[in-house]
Amino acid sequence: MDSSVTIFGDWGTSRLRLYLRQGKSVLDRRDGPGIGALNGASPREAFLDLVGDWREAGPSLALLCGMVGSRNGWQEAAYAPCPAGAADVRERLLHLDADGLPVAIVPGLSCRNALGGPDVMRGEETQILGALELDPALKHGRHLLALPGTHTKWVAVEDGRIVHFVTAPVGELYALLREHSILAKAAPGDDPESAEGFALGVARIVEQGSARLPHLIFETRSRQLINGLPKADAMGFLSGLLLAADVAATADWFGALGQVSLIGAPALSSLYAQAIAAFGGTSVAVDGDSAVLAGLSVLSPTRGVHVVA
Repeated sequence: MDSSVTIFGDWGTSRLRLYLRQGKSVLDRRDGPGIGALNGASPREAFLDLVGDWREAGPSLALLCGMVGSRNGWQEAAYAPCPAGAADVRERLLHLDADGLPVAIVPGLSCRNALGGPDVMRGEETQILGALELDPALKHGRHLLALPGTHTKWVAVEDGRIVHFVTAPVGELYALLREHSILAKAAPGDDPESAEGFALGVARIVEQGSARLPHLIFETRSRQLINGLPKADAMGFLSGLLLAADVAATADWFGALGQVSLIGAPALSSLYAQAIAAFGGTSVAVDGDSAVLAGLSVLSPTRGVHVVA
């Protein structure tokens, strides 16, 4: 084995991204099926199949984060409780063996959120800790980070530690309403959501407040029936309502939004940036892939050990 060679992986429900690294350099990247799409194969078998030829490079460790550590994954890694920093998470790595290759799985985090309820995450903790490495200023003071997605996470960090977070299943709600409700059936067409419709949805939440979201949602249908709103505008409107209500509710529990670090895909982060601006905040984009790699680097059990770059 070569101590300078490692495999990093972000293994979520829908996709797997693997990186073969030497020191800080990425030698190769490989994509695979998510934990929810293995078609009967075990995660261990799928992983070994994907990295088979990489074994010739002599990797000393495979470090994986995400749903691979869930009860539906390779093996369940117990959640680390908040508040938690990189050292706390690193201490709780789950260590396994895969045909002679040491594997470590990053645990998720659990917390009692700002609303007084239990909350959990898997995978996002690695991106958050990576974002703190990419921008060391986030390690000092109190900051708000957001990870937009199917289950958007809003995260409060203080002095480099994840204090608590709140999950909003905005992406899942949008998909359910678009595909399985009557809201989207008033007009034909299946064009992408329009920017104009999105802006209108955000404006309605700014005007009426997030508490009226259930009533405003029905306008997705009534505006098509009465005003002839095109389908693309109506779906943009629905998206704008949901995202803006999420942002408005977050501002209530966090206080002034200030500058929010948005970690994730550029397109969705851009929509959240618009909604954040509508409520007086600013935002800075953080590339999700870069954050994962930086987070896995800081969580590696070999961190601090001299390796040949």
